[in-house]
Amino acid sequence: MVDYDLLVPYGWTEAVANEYAALVDDGCVPARVIRMDRSECDVATPDGWARAKCPRSDAEPSGLCTGDWVSIDAQRNVRALLPRRSAIVRSTASRRSEGQVLAANVDTVLVCTAADGDVDLGRIERMLALAWESNAQPVVVLTKADAAEELPIEAVQAVAPGAMVLAVSAASGYGIDVLTAVLDGTVALIGPSGAGKSTMANALLGAEVFATNAVRAVDKKGKHTTVHRELRPLPNGGTLIDTPGLRGIGLWDAAEGIEKTFSDIETFAAECRFGDCSHEGEPGCAVREAIDTGALTQRRFDSYRKLAKENAWMESRADKRLQAERDRAWRGIRKQQRQMYRERGSRR
Repeated sequence: MVDYDLLVPYGWTEAVANEYAALVDDGCVPARVIRMDRSECDVATPDGWARAKCPRSDAEPSGLCTGDWVSIDAQRNVRALLPRRSAIVRSTASRRSEGQVLAANVDTVLVCTAADGDVDLGRIERMLALAWESNAQPVVVLTKADAAEELPIEAVQAVAPGAMVLAVSAASGYGIDVLTAVLDGTVALIGPSGAGKSTMANALLGAEVFATNAVRAVDKKGKHTTVHRELRPLPNGGTLIDTPGLRGIGLWDAAEGIEKTFSDIETFAAECRFGDCSHEGEPGCAVREAIDTGALTQRRFDSYRKLAKENAWMESRADKRLQAERDRAWRGIRKQQRQMYRERGSRR
């Protein structure tokens, strides 16, 4: 009889058990990926932490990632990736149109940005689109609130419909109690280097678990202190995944995430006179009217158009890649057929 008590701190609940227990093969047990390291990973098992061998990394959406639930055998080999309830996926920097999974089975995404400098609203919108698309609940966190001359709470709230916006300071403890109260299930932190993610993660964990570094005073930019995505239990229940700073946040199949991020624009667009309105000057355009009256800023509309265009381009690249793969497969089949016909002819 398998004792799952040691998995509880890592997110094993009755709901997870009901979903996954029947999918685990005989001779295997469920485990959660703590950290990936090439072809191996640290996992939490019913017997405690273990080192497991895995066939795939997070280089593609079908690969393993921190936060995944897997099935492992007695030799500590990963045998199956169990279905994901959610996944934060961005496009890779490679020429191939592929997605990279940042964290899996996440319930809450903390979109982190430092408040002690210029707060980039466009970057927040981009990260929100990523978070909404993951099927998790985003919370925007303005870090380093103690060092900010002014907290742009209202400006950030205006670009984050449906998401809570909080200001915190890990150094002074300001707002940490409020943030802790809204955390649910598995929590993932995303944001650029220097946003104070690891410092805040340590504050939430109540211990110096992750290494931290000071940002450069000249440009407020930070180094990649965190180089792996790693999952740890939170002291009051739930788990936390710290992630490396994101230099590039390319969208990957994020149409629904964009719609939720810009739900205000979608609402205005629904009132346009023409269903195919391009919002470029057509009569009865509710979006242009909102911009003219100040109900919607031109910056936000431009950001919406930019992300939608980028996502459409990525989708077209993915379609072309899949078509190219299908074409190569068919060329291989036709080559085999020609070879077979030649062999048949030589026997006559």
